[in-house]
Order: sequence, then C-alpha cells, then structure tokens
Amino acid sequence: MNLTRRQIGAALLAAVPPVVAGAGSASASGRGRTLFVAGDSTAAQKFADAAPETGWGMALPFLLRGGLRVANHAVNGRSAKSFVDEGRLGALLDGVRPGDLVLIQFGHNDEKADDPTRYTEPWTTYQEYLRRFLDGARARGAVPVLATPVERRRFDAGGNAVPTHGDYPAAMRALALAERVALLDIEALSLALWQELGAEATKTYFNWTATEQDNTHFNPPGAIAVARLVAGELLRTRTLARRDVVRLHEDIPTSWITWPPPAAA
Repeated sequence: MNLTRRQIGAALLAAVPPVVAGAGSASASGRGRTLFVAGDSTAAQKFADAAPETGWGMALPFLLRGGLRVANHAVNGRSAKSFVDEGRLGALLDGVRPGDLVLIQFGHNDEKADDPTRYTEPWTTYQEYLRRFLDGARARGAVPVLATPVERRRFDAGGNAVPTHGDYPAAMRALALAERVALLDIEALSLALWQELGAEATKTYFNWTATEQDNTHFNPPGAIAVARLVAGELLRTRTLARRDVVRLHEDIPTSWITWPPPAAA
C-alpha cells in the first residue's frame, strides 16, 4: 500500500513512542547527554576561511539547555554512504554513550548519480546505509533520530518554492515509520518557510555574498532559522522534553555565531 506524505507523517507521530528526556546512564552518571549530528555541509561546522557560511549545527546549541551538549560530526560533501565508508560513523559511535541522541541528516550528496563514492538509490542503498546509523546508535543504548534533508533555495517562474530532493525525503519517512524512529521533517518545514519568505527574502538566509550566489548553504540567519526547525521537531516528536529546548521563540543574535580558525594541516 502506498501511503501519502500526510498519512506517513500522521502515522509517524502516532507510532513513535515518547522518549523520556533525561533517561539513560549518561544522565544518571552526571555526564549529561550529548546530541551527535551526522550529516553534510548544510549542518557542518564552518571555519574562518568559509565565513559567513554557517551550518545549522553551529546554531543548534543556542536552542538547547546547557546540559545537553552538541557534538557536530557533519562534514562537507558527505553522503550516508561516504560517511560510513570513510569510517566517520565508527568514529562518531566511539563517543556515544547510553542515553545520548544521534541525529542523522543526509540526502544532498546521496543524489549525485555521477559519483559512485557518494551516490545511493533512495529506496534501496540510501535506506540500507541509514539503517547502519540506526543500528549503531541502538547498539550503544542511544536514541537515533532521522531528519529529512533541508531544502535548497529554488523557486519556479510563479514564485513557488520547489522541492529538489526527489524521493530521498519520502524514502527516509518510510524508513522512520518502518523502524519506529522519530522523524524530523526538515525538508517539508524548510520548503514551507522558503515559500513563506519568498524568492527575494530567502536570499538573506543563504550564503549570498558580493562574489557568491549559493542556494544550498546558509549564512547565520539561515542557520539559526533551520536550527530552530530542528529544535522544534525534537520537541514535537517528544525526543526532547520542553525543559531541554530554550529560546525557541526568541531572537538569537547572529553575533553569537563564530568561526574558529581553520584546523592546522
């Protein structure tokens, strides 16, 4: 039976059992919990040589209470496949403890059919690689969370924001439903936000500079806006409790975003 997008979303919300925030031995030991981010350049930490480009993972800590640490393992250019094949999933899981969260967002680079090191097919290899993240997190007593890929800035001639990720979001939604994993539908929410803002206003959220017109990566306002969507979805899906999320409806100064020096070669 083929489910519509709305039916899948409703089923996900009903099927995913509530996660008790604060549970797990990490909290019990006083270490506090860590939210690990596995993803691509839209979430990744950026350095001074890339400013003002900003990954949404850089803004997420400002929306979470101090006792919930963010470990951002997202890396530019990675797909679910290449992240695993390069050993990055193993490195991430080495730091995971019971009670932690592992947030997984891939899709942008999985779509690159001309690159066999990154390409995955939505309904087969994409889901297979994502399952490795789910299985790895669960094996360590952590809570896996899937997040559909944030949308690019693309508008048609009529001024309508259009989706760019093909079947990848639907494949992730279906996997989340089958695996009973919380789903953060960032693709749908970001597309709606770009539509609300419109073609011109969205330029102020993406990395548009005097020399670059980038419709994929964010500047500080855009990263904060997407991080706000992520935090809101973590709350909606009951992955986090209300006490874990802060400033959800407050302005966050862009001056809080900083870019460290590039790592030494």
